Amino acid sequence: MFENIPGQLRTSLPAVEKYNQPTNLLDRWSESGAWWESRVQHKLDPYQKYSTSRVGNYIEGAHRDGSTFAGHNFASQDYLSLASHPILMQRAKDAIDRYGLHSAGSAALMGNTALSVELERRLAAFTGFEDVVVFPIGWAAGYGAVKTLVKPTDHVVIDILAHACLQEAARDATENVHVHSHLNVKAIESRLARIRREDEDCGILVVTETLFSMDSDVPNIPEIQEICRRHNATLLVDCAHDLGALGETGRGKLEDFGIVGGVDILVGAFSKSFGSMGGFVASNSRGLRFGLRGQCGPSTFTNAMSPIQAAVVLGSLDIIEGEEGRERRERLMRNSLRLRAGLEEEGFEVLGKPSAVVPMLIGDVLLARLMTRYAVEMGGIVNLVEHPAVARNACRWRLQVMADHTEEQIDAMIDIAVKSRDMAEAHVEWLSANDNEESERRLVAANDAAPSTAAAAE
Repeated sequence: MFENIPGQLRTSLPAVEKYNQPTNLLDRWSESGAWWESRVQHKLDPYQKYSTSRVGNYIEGAHRDGSTFAGHNFASQDYLSLASHPILMQRAKDAIDRYGLHSAGSAALMGNTALSVELERRLAAFTGFEDVVVFPIGWAAGYGAVKTLVKPTDHVVIDILAHACLQEAARDATENVHVHSHLNVKAIESRLARIRREDEDCGILVVTETLFSMDSDVPNIPEIQEICRRHNATLLVDCAHDLGALGETGRGKLEDFGIVGGVDILVGAFSKSFGSMGGFVASNSRGLRFGLRGQCGPSTFTNAMSPIQAAVVLGSLDIIEGEEGRERRERLMRNSLRLRAGLEEEGFEVLGKPSAVVPMLIGDVLLARLMTRYAVEMGGIVNLVEHPAVARNACRWRLQVMADHTEEQIDAMIDIAVKSRDMAEAHVEWLSANDNEESERRLVAANDAAPSTAAAAE
């Protein structure tokens, strides 16, 4: 019933563990490339899947080897189910008719359109800030904000689970990067006090998120902001996973805290709740706008947001701020609570707080890979997160809930999770038994080949 899994596919990526690398830069990828190809051959590679239908609560797609799948879609970041909304698709078509396809220039020059300018005004009002600058991708917004603000003599204090764009920007901007344990407010305060004792004049940027997507947990933003002000530090918060999807009016966790517009800098992405690529940086500093436009690589030296993107995000804002948006957020939360409760009833550990992200801890890397394989085969389309994106033996499914998921789909996903766990555990047990049998055969063969004590004496 089960097939063997080679030993090298039961552990982490070889390139992550290697330190003695070939001199040739391309040769360095040969071993990991072969490892990835072996994974797909053994149906253990859930990455680089692609869709062959519209993104929705049910999706058709294919693995990177071309083999097809279809099922309940818990692997797409479309929290409010706006990616295929008919009103937004019409907005995109209207934008094409009026403005064409492409911005055709940097936002520092002639790349903006009337739509992107209007979007910045709307977002400023929505987020409670005086000024907003939009970017063509979310990564560019987060990376660009940190890299523009921080100079080599400055310091960055950052949560260990902050998004990769924020981590990379911090390391690229300064050597003075202080990573603290997740959600550790005391560590932030201690580090700020130490930095200020040693340097009264340096800039300090504290970086966190409103909702962390790997664990679906929330820091104490008001307390962190107050600590920053006491130490003359600047707080940057990434709201990519909650803005639009959470909060009474869609303004995210800051709304729940009662501090909309109350942090120093807010960065976000449109790819989760606004039906489009893109991102933004919001602040009460008009001067920062010119820094982001003229001295920020991801803005200054790339083409601006397309008119299609701006039209879709504007349309999404209309929905989010209206009655339909409220109804979609309510459905999203009901679905999240139903999925979390059902998984917990079946013995799964679900992390964090209710949101569109439902992190289901699995643990062992081999078990996680096999569970993912069987889930997709059964019609549960999920994303696997494994080391080095998370700690060793902390592999998980990052299930992503949509407003348009039905109760039947939620229940089906729970059932698929249980069945895939049973299949994966049986497969792992079978592999272990085979390993033991092979070891015994080798031991017997070695004993048969060895000369007896008497023969050796002669």
